[in-house]
Amino acid sequence: MSVKPYQRWRRFFWLFAAAAAIALAWLLDNRVDALLDVAVQKTPWHTVAGWCSKLGEGWVIAVWGIAGAIIFLLLNRPQLAAKIFFVALTSELTGLAATILRVLFGRTRPSNHDVPPGFYGVWHDGHWLIGQFKYSSFPSGHAASAAGLAAAAWLLHRGWGAVAAVYAVAVMWSRIALECHHLSDVVASTVLSIPLAMMLKPLLLPSLEFQAGNLHRALRRQ
Repeated sequence: MSVKPYQRWRRFFWLFAAAAAIALAWLLDNRVDALLDVAVQKTPWHTVAGWCSKLGEGWVIAVWGIAGAIIFLLLNRPQLAAKIFFVALTSELTGLAATILRVLFGRTRPSNHDVPPGFYGVWHDGHWLIGQFKYSSFPSGHAASAAGLAAAAWLLHRGWGAVAAVYAVAVMWSRIALECHHLSDVVASTVLSIPLAMMLKPLLLPSLEFQAGNLHRALRRQ
């Protein structure tokens, strides 16, 4: 199947805009890190950041997504249940993609002062870096999950998407404020998650809606 010229240009524009956004964020990393260090560390905002970060963890999103899907399935709203599950599943998949990439890149976290900042890959100084917290900054798994959730919600309903976007921004802010990630880490996560969500919608949503409908009919026959 051939790709139309306007589609090629749109993809090129997205790649260019994504690269430009990450590059700009990269230039601002140190300033943003320093600003949030002064504004958040040893203040009540640090506690707020901690809670926002916990709300961005994959297991939290999974629990709420599954619970919401079950509730609306029992309320005879199978299509809405499928949409909620789709949003949660997209969030988990975008978070997983970011996690795989950050393991491979091996970028130091802002709080890692043991070595010079940079990308160290999966092996450094005779040691594997896979699984080491200090070398898994880029991109952010939390931010990717939150951005994926917001993007999936936006694709289904603009109102849901707007609310989810506020949640995603809060999670991203918290990860920078807690010195877990740089600004460019969360920007890269957003750039990764949005197109992934767009690709996953036609792949997953129809099947999820079909299966939810079947499950709902099976429950009603019991």
